[in-house]
Amino acid sequence: MRAELAADPDEALRLAIQAPLVAYNEAIAGPSGFRLLGVALKDAEGSACGGLWGHTAFGWLYIQLLAVPQAARGRGLGRELVREAEREAVARGCRHAWVDTIFGAQGFYERLGYRVFGELPDHPPGFTRRFLAKDLLT
Repeated sequence: MRAELAADPDEALRLAIQAPLVAYNEAIAGPSGFRLLGVALKDAEGSACGGLWGHTAFGWLYIQLLAVPQAARGRGLGRELVREAEREAVARGCRHAWVDTIFGAQGFYERLGYRVFGELPDHPPGFTRRFLAKDLLT
C-alpha cells in the first residue's frame, strides 16, 4: 500500500475512505441508523431557495446547513426549519442535536435551546467556530 494525493477527489473516493471507518464504528457502537435529512424552503414558484440539510445517526441530529434568503430573514423561517428537523429527528429516535456555526448564528441557536460545548479559534482566520448541542427530549 502507498499514499497518493488525489488531484480531483470524487464521491467514489470518499465512499472508499469512509467504508472501513463505518465498519469499525458500527462494530463498536452498533448500526448508526444514518439517514439524510432535508427541509426545503420554497419560493412562490415552488422552487427551493433555502432550507436545512443534515443527517441523523447514533441518536443525534446534525444540522450541516441552514439558509434563509436575506430578504426573508426575521420572519421565523429559520426557527421553523430547525423545529421541523428536530421533530423528524425525534420521530427517528434521536435524543440530541448539534450544529457548528461561525458568522453570527450562535445567538439564533441559543434562543432555540442550543448551548455551546466547544470552540475552534481562528477558523477561519479572525473568527471562532462554535459547536452547540441540544437535548431534544427536554
